[in-house]
Amino acid sequence: MTNTIRDTVLIIATIAAGLLAGLFYAYTVSVMPGLARGDDRTFVEAMRGINVAIQNGWFMLTFLGAPLLAVVAGLLYLRSGPPLWWIVAGFACLLAMLVITGVVHIPMNNAIDSGGDNYAELRARFEGPWVRWNVLRMAVSIVGFGCLFGAVLSRR
Repeated sequence: MTNTIRDTVLIIATIAAGLLAGLFYAYTVSVMPGLARGDDRTFVEAMRGINVAIQNGWFMLTFLGAPLLAVVAGLLYLRSGPPLWWIVAGFACLLAMLVITGVVHIPMNNAIDSGGDNYAELRARFEGPWVRWNVLRMAVSIVGFGCLFGAVLSRR
């Protein structure tokens, strides 16, 4: 395996992780605070619209591609020293992001999508927990990106 191929896989994994970290950061600092300013119906309907819009090939490619590419990069750097540990740490963070999304956010999104039209009740159950868990998801995504970036910097 040439260094060019393994470096390319690592760099693409890092870019994908950065895109995810940026997405979750944007939710934390702008999307959710912006929606918080709206009334209950606006909040719920906007989240429902976002839930539909985000289910697209580009998002899924990044969302699943970043951790998968981190695994591939780890395998390609298996005997190469320092980058491997950064890659393993980055993958662990990306895995945590996947788990948080799958265990917390997707069920909450599904509940708000199918929750009927009692907007005040739906929002009351959804907004606080979703936002808190997103802050954690953002943090692990940023750390994952940082670790993969550390791998890029430490490669030989």
